[in-house]
Amino acid sequence: MSRVPDKDTLADFIRLNPDKAGKRDLARAFGLKGVERVQLKDLLRELTEEGVIEKRPGKSFAAPGHLPPVAVLVVGEPDHAGDLFATPQDWDRDEPAPKVLIQPGSRGPAPGPGDRLLTRVTPVHGEDHAYVGKVIKKIGAGPRKILGIFRQAPDGGGRLVPVSKGDQREWVIAARDAGEAENGELIEAEQIGQIRRNRELALPRARVVERLGSPGSARSFSLIAIHEQGIPDAFPERVTEAAAAARPVTSLKGREDLRHLPLVTIDPADARDHDDAVCAQPDPDPENPGGHIVWVAIADVAHYVRPGSPLDREARLRGNSTYFPDRVVPMLPEELSADLCSLVAHEDRPCIALRMVLSEDGTKLAHDFHRALMRSPASLTYEQVQAAADGRPGPEVEPHLKTIADLYAAYDSAAKARERRQPLDLDLPERRIKLAEDGTVASVGFRDRLEAHRLIEEFMILSNVCAAETLEAKRRPHLLRVHEEPGQDKLDTLRDVAEGCGLTLSKSQAIRPALFNRLLHQAAGSEFAELINLTVLRSQTQAYYSPDNLGHFGLNLRAYAHFTSPIRRYADLIVHRALISAHDWGTDGQTGEEIEELKDTAEHISFTERRSMTAERDTNDRYLASYLSERVGNEFAGRVAGVARFGLFVKLDETGADGLVPIASLGREWFRHDPETHTLTGEDSGRVIGMGQRCLVRLSEAVPVTGGLLLELLEIEGDDAPRPGRARGRAPRKKLSSATKARAKHARHKRRG
Repeated sequence: MSRVPDKDTLADFIRLNPDKAGKRDLARAFGLKGVERVQLKDLLRELTEEGVIEKRPGKSFAAPGHLPPVAVLVVGEPDHAGDLFATPQDWDRDEPAPKVLIQPGSRGPAPGPGDRLLTRVTPVHGEDHAYVGKVIKKIGAGPRKILGIFRQAPDGGGRLVPVSKGDQREWVIAARDAGEAENGELIEAEQIGQIRRNRELALPRARVVERLGSPGSARSFSLIAIHEQGIPDAFPERVTEAAAAARPVTSLKGREDLRHLPLVTIDPADARDHDDAVCAQPDPDPENPGGHIVWVAIADVAHYVRPGSPLDREARLRGNSTYFPDRVVPMLPEELSADLCSLVAHEDRPCIALRMVLSEDGTKLAHDFHRALMRSPASLTYEQVQAAADGRPGPEVEPHLKTIADLYAAYDSAAKARERRQPLDLDLPERRIKLAEDGTVASVGFRDRLEAHRLIEEFMILSNVCAAETLEAKRRPHLLRVHEEPGQDKLDTLRDVAEGCGLTLSKSQAIRPALFNRLLHQAAGSEFAELINLTVLRSQTQAYYSPDNLGHFGLNLRAYAHFTSPIRRYADLIVHRALISAHDWGTDGQTGEEIEELKDTAEHISFTERRSMTAERDTNDRYLASYLSERVGNEFAGRVAGVARFGLFVKLDETGADGLVPIASLGREWFRHDPETHTLTGEDSGRVIGMGQRCLVRLSEAVPVTGGLLLELLEIEGDDAPRPGRARGRAPRKKLSSATKARAKHARHKRRG
């Protein structure tokens, strides 16, 4: 029987396998030999003459208009569902260019309209596209987007003043490009043409893309950050439809019944999504006296968010939820994040549960994972749980006093193991911005750090360790949370700051978290405690996600994965799927494609995490500037938290806000910046201003739209600050003399005493 395919079969194979369409590839694919290869050659000639296929360079064949396996594409605007499509950059045929659906698998920022991408394309039978594309790399950016305030000119055009503190350039907008924007309105614009660097006085041109309303409204502060950082904040239609179609889990098929366990959620009072629930009990095993069994149940998000689905693609694109004082940009639609996935009280919810056995001294003796159904008896707050532990339970907590007592008993054991492990022990108060009903700032304070917070934190850390250990033992590819040890340059900076505060950081000891803890303990209770904690934090490397296990320096752990927050972090969802596959719990675990993309996914969600942190920080700065704008001219106590060649950064005691004292405002003499000693030193007086010094400042300007605060230095270490005025002439370009450096060193030693 002949194995030579008919024309239709051969044409379909060539269309779907463009990278395997040479004569030898085709013969091998169909198992043809001898005379059958001659027949194949005749078929290929006939199909070519009929225009069904065409010859390609390298003696291969393709369907007419077929894209090569790797192509340069140009990204278009997203469709109504939020999907990005691209078309070939060079398309000279009469028929329309084929559409390529861009998969959200690229490194770094998601591609945007106008971007040129080197892409690996695969033919598909899509509704509205013929290919899917996986980005290899971005080779050209689209138009630059700028967020700013529109200053209208008489002709209807005007200028764009960027809201970013780091962008001082203005942009010209012609009347035809203004898009009916009004004076003082917040707008998003895109650059037109290139900035001509050889013409410094010529302002670049831009056109209005979107009008965003009044920049003075407090509710616009987070919106500015969302647009500035490119955070997706509207769910595409197909994603919301998928979320609306989700249904509660009611069946125990493939799940254990844990509804008898008193698994309570413990969260902030304003929490809307509940990822985790906990309970504990004394271990009845006589061989483990004083030990405990701890249960940690985590929302089974993987049941609802299947690999490759619209929900999954959008969750990966976002990477994580982003939290602002006035809103949350969630990773998942609210139907899932605040309802079906959330472990709300008195409702059956699917979960992945972890059972841990701890000894009396906190040593973990065993652990195992379970896919289960749970029903939480209560949603408690940290404050409620802490009050109950302190003997002041409220009526809503009284039915759960035994559960709370058992949790604290187990935590007491776990805390002993933590003490032996010696993780980095930072104590930095978390700032809390409370808004009034109209969206303005009602108050700024700091959250209390309760023992209830530490209890949940420790159980979550233990759970994440168990996930990493299990997946490592079962040899399942997954993502780890990696934190590498700090570099020597950061240590040198920290050591200089410590010495300036009269403290010491040993040079001879191995770099371990305990090294930093000794410094933190020296500073505890002193006026330098906050500065040292902040500087130790800045000395650390930034944690990130990786498929490679490089350990977690800060927690002093060999292996660490994020498992406990799949509603708000995509990394945790990846770990859940790996656990599902490792335990053979169902078909909603890892796919081969997901495993292949682990490195890309790790880089992408590490980027989205940094993006969210920047957006959250900038938004808080804007709220603080708005809050303080009514107090311009007031005096504030603070501490020098940073020294740069252009001035001092001062952290205000009352709000924790950071402001800048420009170097030009410091006095009539020239102040020289020394990056080695982190000081500014007066050329004439030898006066030294450095990190950690107490100061009194006056707020001279607060700009809510940028979050910037300008300060005037009044006192430094109890002495009057230098009087403002012009510097007397240009300072010579010379290094600090040894005498000047000695004065700076003497000033540091004086502060030690």
